[in-house]
Amino acid sequence: MRILVAGVGNVFLGDDGFGVEVARRLAGARLPQGVEVGDYGIRGVHLAYELTAGYDLVIIVDTVPRGKAPGTLYVLEPSPAELAPAFVDAHDMTPQAVLTLALALTRSFTGRVLMVGCEPADTSPGMDLSPAVARAVARAADLVLDVIAEETGEPAAPRPVPARREEEGRW
Repeated sequence: MRILVAGVGNVFLGDDGFGVEVARRLAGARLPQGVEVGDYGIRGVHLAYELTAGYDLVIIVDTVPRGKAPGTLYVLEPSPAELAPAFVDAHDMTPQAVLTLALALTRSFTGRVLMVGCEPADTSPGMDLSPAVARAVARAADLVLDVIAEETGEPAAPRPVPARREEEGRW
């Protein structure tokens, strides 16, 4: 089984850097064979081309505003209708647009897509995650590892160490 964990988001827009931080944290984890973790940041077109490599499961990690408390985590499985907008704007490569472009490039993407999302608090310009979202990074990394373990049937790997040490309540 081939699995891609893709951290996406803009590290210059506060909490929008959540997916990138989770990918960085997972970079130190022991993962089952066939599992890859990538920090795709704002490189949506790059991610779309990567999806053409034939993954069985793609886990996209990003912020997902759904109206809950900041730091709330979600595991979502988009429906095919949500993955097929009529137009893809290369300047606005949301996860939905990336998947649509990947489908257009391959016309045969049959893999499953999950999204591990976090409710953001602040996506204004700045490079720090809000406290609630920073606290959710470790929980999200654990959640991704649990999803991988469930999908592969292999026990969850030991949890990764923080990418940076905690300072002043921020990661």
